[in-house]
Amino acid sequence: MLNAIFGLFSHDLGIDLGTANTLIHVRGKGILIREPSVIAIHKKSKKVLAIGQEAKNMIGRTPASIIAVQPLSAGVISDFESTEKMLKYYIEKVHQSSSRLPKIPRPRVVIGIPSTVTEVEEKAVIDAAKSAGARKAYLIEEPMAAAIGAGLDVLAPRGSLIVDIGGGTTEVAIISLGGIVSSMSLKVAGYEFDQAIADYIRYNFNLLIGAKTAEDVKIRMTNLSPISKNTNEKDTVNALSGESVDNMVVRGRNLKTGLPEEIKIDSNDITEALKRPIQIIIDGIKDVIENTAPELVSDVIKSGVVLAGGGALLKGLPELMSAQLNTIVSVAKDPLTCVVRGCAIVLEDKGLMEKVVRG
Repeated sequence: MLNAIFGLFSHDLGIDLGTANTLIHVRGKGILIREPSVIAIHKKSKKVLAIGQEAKNMIGRTPASIIAVQPLSAGVISDFESTEKMLKYYIEKVHQSSSRLPKIPRPRVVIGIPSTVTEVEEKAVIDAAKSAGARKAYLIEEPMAAAIGAGLDVLAPRGSLIVDIGGGTTEVAIISLGGIVSSMSLKVAGYEFDQAIADYIRYNFNLLIGAKTAEDVKIRMTNLSPISKNTNEKDTVNALSGESVDNMVVRGRNLKTGLPEEIKIDSNDITEALKRPIQIIIDGIKDVIENTAPELVSDVIKSGVVLAGGGALLKGLPELMSAQLNTIVSVAKDPLTCVVRGCAIVLEDKGLMEKVVRG
Protein backbone atom coordinates (compact mmCIF):
# COMPACT_ATOMS: atom_id res chain seq x y z
CA MET A 1 0.00 0.00 0.00
CA LEU A 2 2.79 2.37 0.94
CA ASN A 3 4.61 1.63 -2.33
CA ALA A 4 1.43 2.40 -4.26
CA ILE A 5 1.11 5.77 -2.51
CA PHE A 6 4.78 6.55 -3.18
CA GLY A 7 4.27 5.62 -6.82
CA LEU A 8 1.67 8.37 -7.20
CA PHE A 9 4.17 11.06 -6.30
CA SER A 10 7.68 9.79 -6.98
CA HIS A 11 9.09 10.12 -10.46
CA ASP A 12 10.09 6.54 -11.25
CA LEU A 13 13.02 6.36 -13.64
CA GLY A 14 14.19 4.19 -16.49
CA ILE A 15 17.97 4.56 -16.82
CA ASP A 16 20.28 3.61 -19.65
CA LEU A 17 23.59 3.79 -17.81
CA GLY A 18 25.82 3.55 -20.84
CA THR A 19 29.57 3.76 -21.28
CA ALA A 20 29.17 6.73 -23.63
CA ASN A 21 25.87 8.32 -22.59
CA THR A 22 23.39 8.27 -19.73
CA LEU A 23 19.71 8.56 -20.63
CA ILE A 24 16.94 8.88 -18.05
CA HIS A 25 13.23 8.45 -18.77
CA VAL A 26 10.85 9.89 -16.18
CA ARG A 27 7.49 8.16 -15.87
CA GLY A 28 4.80 10.26 -17.47
CA LYS A 29 7.24 12.88 -18.72
CA GLY A 30 9.52 11.17 -21.24
CA ILE A 31 13.30 11.34 -21.63
CA LEU A 32 14.53 14.31 -19.58
CA ILE A 33 18.23 13.48 -19.33
CA ARG A 34 20.43 12.67 -22.34
CA GLU A 35 24.03 13.43 -21.43
CA PRO A 36 27.51 11.93 -21.90
CA SER A 37 28.60 9.62 -19.06
CA VAL A 38 31.46 11.91 -18.06
CA ILE A 39 32.28 13.67 -14.81
CA ALA A 40 34.97 16.31 -14.16
CA ILE A 41 36.51 16.34 -10.69
CA HIS A 42 39.12 18.48 -8.94
CA LYS A 43 41.99 16.12 -8.15
CA LYS A 44 42.82 17.47 -4.69
CA SER A 45 39.44 18.46 -3.23
CA LYS A 46 37.43 15.77 -5.08
CA LYS A 47 34.83 18.45 -5.78
CA VAL A 48 32.62 17.79 -8.82
CA LEU A 49 33.16 20.58 -11.35
CA ALA A 50 30.98 19.41 -14.23
CA ILE A 51 28.84 16.47 -15.33
CA GLY A 52 27.61 15.43 -18.76
CA GLN A 53 28.27 17.45 -21.92
CA GLU A 54 30.12 20.19 -20.06
CA ALA A 55 32.49 17.59 -18.59
CA LYS A 56 32.94 15.85 -21.95
CA ASN A 57 34.03 19.14 -23.50
CA MET A 58 36.86 19.20 -20.96
CA ILE A 59 38.37 15.86 -22.03
CA GLY A 60 41.89 16.41 -23.32
CA ARG A 61 41.78 20.08 -22.31
CA THR A 62 42.07 20.00 -18.51
CA PRO A 63 45.01 21.24 -16.40
CA ALA A 64 46.77 18.79 -14.10
CA SER A 65 44.49 19.74 -11.20
CA ILE A 66 41.31 18.59 -12.98
CA ILE A 67 40.42 15.14 -14.30
CA ALA A 68 37.54 14.39 -16.67
CA VAL A 69 36.67 10.71 -16.42
CA GLN A 70 34.17 8.22 -17.78
CA PRO A 71 33.12 6.21 -14.71
CA LEU A 72 31.87 3.26 -16.75
CA SER A 73 33.93 0.94 -18.90
CA ALA A 74 32.42 -1.65 -21.27
CA GLY A 75 29.01 -0.99 -19.74
CA VAL A 76 30.02 -1.68 -16.11
CA ILE A 77 31.10 0.58 -13.26
CA SER A 78 34.84 1.13 -13.10
CA ASP A 79 34.70 4.14 -10.76
CA PHE A 80 31.97 3.61 -8.14
CA GLU A 81 32.26 6.98 -6.43
CA SER A 82 32.06 8.96 -9.66
CA THR A 83 29.12 6.87 -10.91
CA GLU A 84 27.27 7.47 -7.65
CA LYS A 85 27.86 11.23 -7.89
CA MET A 86 26.74 11.31 -11.50
CA LEU A 87 23.54 9.35 -10.80
CA LYS A 88 22.76 11.44 -7.71
CA TYR A 89 23.16 14.63 -9.73
CA TYR A 90 20.77 13.42 -12.44
CA ILE A 91 18.17 12.03 -10.02
CA GLU A 92 18.13 15.28 -8.05
CA LYS A 93 17.98 17.27 -11.29
CA VAL A 94 14.92 15.34 -12.46
CA HIS A 95 13.06 15.83 -9.18
CA GLN A 96 13.95 19.49 -8.79
CA SER A 97 12.91 20.39 -12.33
CA SER A 98 9.75 18.34 -12.62
CA SER A 99 7.93 18.77 -9.32
CA ARG A 100 6.61 21.58 -7.15
CA LEU A 101 6.05 19.35 -4.14
CA PRO A 102 8.32 20.18 -1.19
CA LYS A 103 9.44 16.58 -0.65
CA ILE A 104 9.21 13.75 -3.16
CA PRO A 105 9.48 10.07 -2.20
CA ARG A 106 12.57 8.41 -3.57
CA PRO A 107 11.99 6.84 -7.01
CA ARG A 108 12.07 3.27 -8.22
CA VAL A 109 14.55 2.81 -11.03
CA VAL A 110 15.07 0.22 -13.74
CA ILE A 111 18.63 0.21 -15.10
CA GLY A 112 19.92 -1.47 -18.25
CA ILE A 113 23.11 -3.55 -17.82
CA PRO A 114 25.20 -5.73 -20.20
CA SER A 115 24.04 -9.34 -20.40
CA THR A 116 27.34 -10.77 -19.15
CA VAL A 117 27.89 -8.76 -15.96
CA THR A 118 28.92 -10.60 -12.81
CA GLU A 119 27.02 -10.61 -9.50
CA VAL A 120 29.63 -8.24 -8.07
CA GLU A 121 29.09 -5.81 -10.97
CA GLU A 122 25.31 -6.10 -10.57
CA LYS A 123 25.62 -5.23 -6.88
CA ALA A 124 27.80 -2.24 -7.73
CA VAL A 125 25.09 -0.83 -10.03
CA ILE A 126 22.33 -1.40 -7.45
CA ASP A 127 24.40 0.10 -4.63
CA ALA A 128 25.26 3.14 -6.75
CA ALA A 129 21.60 3.71 -7.62
CA LYS A 130 20.45 3.39 -3.99
CA SER A 131 23.26 5.61 -2.73
CA ALA A 132 22.23 8.16 -5.35
CA GLY A 133 18.67 8.25 -3.99
CA ALA A 134 16.71 5.35 -5.48
CA ARG A 135 14.12 3.67 -3.25
CA LYS A 136 14.34 0.42 -5.17
CA ALA A 137 16.64 -0.54 -8.03
CA TYR A 138 15.91 -3.21 -10.62
CA LEU A 139 18.27 -4.41 -13.34
CA ILE A 140 17.40 -5.50 -16.86
CA GLU A 141 19.76 -6.87 -19.46
CA GLU A 142 20.41 -4.26 -22.15
CA PRO A 143 19.46 -6.46 -25.13
CA MET A 144 16.14 -7.27 -23.45
CA ALA A 145 15.48 -3.58 -22.74
CA ALA A 146 16.50 -2.67 -26.30
CA ALA A 147 14.17 -5.30 -27.75
CA ILE A 148 11.26 -4.02 -25.65
CA GLY A 149 12.06 -0.42 -26.60
CA ALA A 150 12.24 -1.43 -30.26
CA GLY A 151 8.69 -2.78 -30.07
CA LEU A 152 9.51 -6.50 -30.23
CA ASP A 153 7.14 -8.92 -28.49
CA VAL A 154 9.66 -10.46 -26.10
CA LEU A 155 7.04 -12.66 -24.41
CA ALA A 156 5.97 -14.37 -27.63
CA PRO A 157 7.00 -18.02 -28.26
CA ARG A 158 9.24 -17.05 -31.16
CA GLY A 159 12.81 -15.93 -31.60
CA SER A 160 13.77 -12.27 -32.02
CA LEU A 161 17.37 -11.23 -32.68
CA ILE A 162 18.42 -7.84 -31.32
CA VAL A 163 21.86 -6.24 -31.78
CA ASP A 164 22.50 -3.24 -29.54
CA ILE A 165 25.68 -1.39 -30.63
CA GLY A 166 26.52 1.06 -27.86
CA GLY A 167 29.61 3.02 -26.95
CA GLY A 168 31.53 0.39 -24.99
CA THR A 169 29.82 -2.89 -25.85
CA THR A 170 27.75 -4.57 -28.53
CA GLU A 171 25.04 -6.80 -27.11
CA VAL A 172 23.74 -9.60 -29.34
CA ALA A 173 20.81 -11.70 -28.12
CA ILE A 174 18.07 -14.01 -29.30
CA ILE A 175 14.99 -13.57 -27.12
CA SER A 176 11.95 -15.82 -26.72
CA LEU A 177 9.23 -16.24 -24.06
CA GLY A 178 10.55 -13.36 -21.96
CA GLY A 179 14.09 -14.72 -21.68
CA ILE A 180 17.43 -14.55 -23.45
CA VAL A 181 18.06 -17.87 -25.17
CA SER A 182 21.50 -17.13 -26.60
CA SER A 183 23.62 -14.03 -26.22
CA MET A 184 27.06 -12.50 -26.54
CA SER A 185 28.57 -9.28 -25.22
CA LEU A 186 31.37 -7.89 -27.38
CA LYS A 187 33.76 -5.18 -26.25
CA VAL A 188 33.70 -3.82 -29.77
CA ALA A 189 31.40 -0.86 -30.32
CA GLY A 190 31.44 2.91 -30.83
CA TYR A 191 34.70 3.62 -28.99
CA GLU A 192 36.43 0.77 -30.81
CA PHE A 193 35.26 2.30 -34.11
CA ASP A 194 36.73 5.66 -33.09
CA GLN A 195 40.03 4.05 -32.09
CA ALA A 196 40.20 2.10 -35.36
CA ILE A 197 39.81 5.35 -37.32
CA ALA A 198 42.46 7.14 -35.22
CA ASP A 199 44.86 4.19 -35.64
CA TYR A 200 44.30 4.04 -39.40
CA ILE A 201 45.04 7.76 -39.82
CA ARG A 202 48.08 7.46 -37.58
CA TYR A 203 49.60 4.53 -39.45
CA ASN A 204 48.74 5.69 -42.96
CA PHE A 205 49.14 9.46 -42.69
CA ASN A 206 51.49 9.84 -39.69
CA LEU A 207 48.88 12.09 -38.11
CA LEU A 208 47.83 11.88 -34.47
CA ILE A 209 44.18 12.86 -33.91
CA GLY A 210 42.03 12.98 -30.78
CA ALA A 211 39.04 10.83 -29.87
CA LYS A 212 36.60 13.66 -30.57
CA THR A 213 37.99 14.16 -34.09
CA ALA A 214 37.79 10.40 -34.77
CA GLU A 215 34.17 10.35 -33.60
CA ASP A 216 33.27 13.28 -35.87
CA VAL A 217 34.89 11.53 -38.83
CA LYS A 218 32.98 8.32 -38.06
CA ILE A 219 29.62 10.09 -37.90
CA ARG A 220 30.12 12.24 -40.99
CA MET A 221 31.93 9.93 -43.38
CA THR A 222 31.11 6.27 -42.71
CA ASN A 223 29.45 4.45 -45.59
CA LEU A 224 29.48 0.66 -45.27
CA SER A 225 27.10 -0.16 -48.11
CA PRO A 226 28.21 -3.20 -50.15
CA ILE A 227 28.73 -2.55 -53.86
CA SER A 228 26.54 -5.47 -54.83
CA LYS A 229 23.82 -7.34 -52.95
CA ASN A 230 24.85 -10.54 -54.71
CA THR A 231 28.42 -10.72 -53.43
CA ASN A 232 29.61 -13.58 -51.26
CA GLU A 233 30.93 -13.09 -47.73
CA LYS A 234 34.52 -12.32 -48.77
CA ASP A 235 33.45 -9.95 -51.52
CA THR A 236 31.11 -8.17 -49.15
CA VAL A 237 33.93 -7.35 -46.77
CA ASN A 238 36.10 -6.15 -49.67
CA ALA A 239 33.19 -4.02 -50.84
CA LEU A 240 33.75 -1.84 -47.80
CA SER A 241 36.50 -0.10 -49.78
CA GLY A 242 34.08 0.86 -52.57
CA GLU A 243 34.51 4.24 -54.20
CA SER A 244 33.09 7.35 -52.60
CA VAL A 245 33.41 11.05 -53.31
CA ASP A 246 32.91 12.10 -49.68
CA ASN A 247 35.97 13.71 -48.13
CA MET A 248 36.90 15.69 -45.07
CA VAL A 249 39.80 17.78 -43.76
CA VAL A 250 41.27 16.34 -40.56
CA ARG A 251 43.62 18.26 -38.27
CA GLY A 252 46.14 16.82 -35.85
CA ARG A 253 49.84 16.57 -35.01
CA ASN A 254 52.34 15.21 -37.52
CA LEU A 255 54.23 12.38 -35.81
CA LYS A 256 57.44 13.04 -37.76
CA THR A 257 57.72 16.81 -37.38
CA GLY A 258 55.72 17.24 -34.19
CA LEU A 259 53.94 20.19 -35.81
CA PRO A 260 50.23 20.80 -36.50
CA GLU A 261 49.06 19.51 -39.87
CA GLU A 262 45.84 18.99 -41.81
CA ILE A 263 45.12 16.30 -44.37
CA LYS A 264 42.19 15.38 -46.57
CA ILE A 265 40.72 11.89 -46.26
CA ASP A 266 37.79 10.26 -48.04
CA SER A 267 35.22 7.67 -47.08
CA ASN A 268 37.34 4.88 -48.57
CA ASP A 269 39.82 5.44 -45.75
CA ILE A 270 37.12 5.25 -43.11
CA THR A 271 35.45 2.12 -44.43
CA GLU A 272 38.87 0.48 -44.66
CA ALA A 273 39.56 1.46 -41.05
CA LEU A 274 36.26 -0.01 -39.85
CA LYS A 275 36.49 -3.34 -41.64
CA ARG A 276 37.96 -5.26 -38.73
CA PRO A 277 35.68 -4.09 -35.85
CA ILE A 278 32.56 -4.39 -38.02
CA GLN A 279 33.55 -7.91 -39.03
CA ILE A 280 34.03 -8.87 -35.37
CA ILE A 281 30.43 -7.84 -34.67
CA ILE A 282 29.10 -9.74 -37.68
CA ASP A 283 31.04 -12.84 -36.64
CA GLY A 284 29.60 -12.48 -33.13
CA ILE A 285 26.07 -12.44 -34.53
CA LYS A 286 26.86 -15.59 -36.52
CA ASP A 287 28.16 -17.30 -33.38
CA VAL A 288 24.95 -16.49 -31.48
CA ILE A 289 22.85 -17.86 -34.35
CA GLU A 290 24.97 -21.02 -34.51
CA ASN A 291 24.33 -21.66 -30.80
CA THR A 292 20.56 -21.34 -31.16
CA ALA A 293 17.92 -24.04 -31.72
CA PRO A 294 16.86 -24.45 -35.39
CA GLU A 295 13.26 -23.49 -34.63
CA LEU A 296 14.34 -20.12 -33.27
CA VAL A 297 16.76 -19.58 -36.17
CA SER A 298 13.80 -20.13 -38.49
CA ASP A 299 11.94 -17.36 -36.64
CA VAL A 300 14.92 -15.03 -37.03
CA ILE A 301 15.06 -15.68 -40.77
CA LYS A 302 11.39 -14.67 -41.00
CA SER A 303 11.53 -11.60 -38.77
CA GLY A 304 15.12 -10.53 -39.44
CA VAL A 305 17.68 -8.79 -37.25
CA VAL A 306 16.90 -5.51 -35.46
CA LEU A 307 19.70 -3.02 -34.76
CA ALA A 308 19.64 -0.61 -31.82
CA GLY A 309 22.14 1.76 -30.20
CA GLY A 310 24.18 4.57 -31.73
CA GLY A 311 26.16 2.19 -33.94
CA ALA A 312 22.95 1.27 -35.76
CA LEU A 313 23.05 4.74 -37.34
CA LEU A 314 26.23 4.03 -39.31
CA LYS A 315 25.35 4.46 -42.98
CA GLY A 316 25.18 1.19 -44.89
CA LEU A 317 25.55 -1.08 -41.85
CA PRO A 318 22.14 -2.82 -42.25
CA GLU A 319 22.85 -3.57 -45.92
CA LEU A 320 26.31 -4.93 -45.15
CA MET A 321 25.01 -7.17 -42.37
CA SER A 322 22.09 -8.36 -44.48
CA ALA A 323 24.48 -9.44 -47.24
CA GLN A 324 26.51 -11.55 -44.81
CA LEU A 325 23.72 -12.91 -42.61
CA ASN A 326 21.31 -13.82 -45.42
CA THR A 327 18.36 -12.21 -43.68
CA ILE A 328 16.65 -8.85 -43.35
CA VAL A 329 18.45 -6.34 -41.10
CA SER A 330 16.52 -3.28 -39.99
CA VAL A 331 17.15 -0.35 -37.67
CA ALA A 332 14.80 0.25 -34.74
CA LYS A 333 12.93 3.53 -34.52
CA ASP A 334 15.12 6.04 -32.64
CA PRO A 335 17.81 3.41 -31.91
CA LEU A 336 19.71 5.64 -29.49
CA THR A 337 16.84 5.53 -26.97
CA CYS A 338 15.70 1.90 -27.29
CA VAL A 339 17.24 0.76 -24.00
CA VAL A 340 15.90 3.63 -21.89
CA ARG A 341 12.46 3.38 -23.49
CA GLY A 342 12.47 -0.35 -22.79
CA CYS A 343 13.30 0.35 -19.14
CA ALA A 344 10.40 2.83 -18.98
CA ILE A 345 7.95 0.33 -20.50
CA VAL A 346 8.95 -2.27 -17.92
CA LEU A 347 8.29 0.20 -15.10
CA GLU A 348 4.70 0.59 -16.32
CA ASP A 349 3.98 -3.13 -16.76
CA LYS A 350 4.08 -5.13 -13.53
CA GLY A 351 3.62 -8.47 -15.32
CA LEU A 352 6.45 -7.74 -17.74
CA MET A 353 8.67 -6.53 -14.90
CA GLU A 354 8.24 -9.80 -13.00
CA LYS A 355 9.46 -11.73 -16.05
CA VAL A 356 12.42 -9.68 -17.30
CA VAL A 357 14.08 -7.79 -14.42
CA ARG A 358 16.66 -8.76 -11.84
CA GLY A 359 16.79 -7.45 -8.28
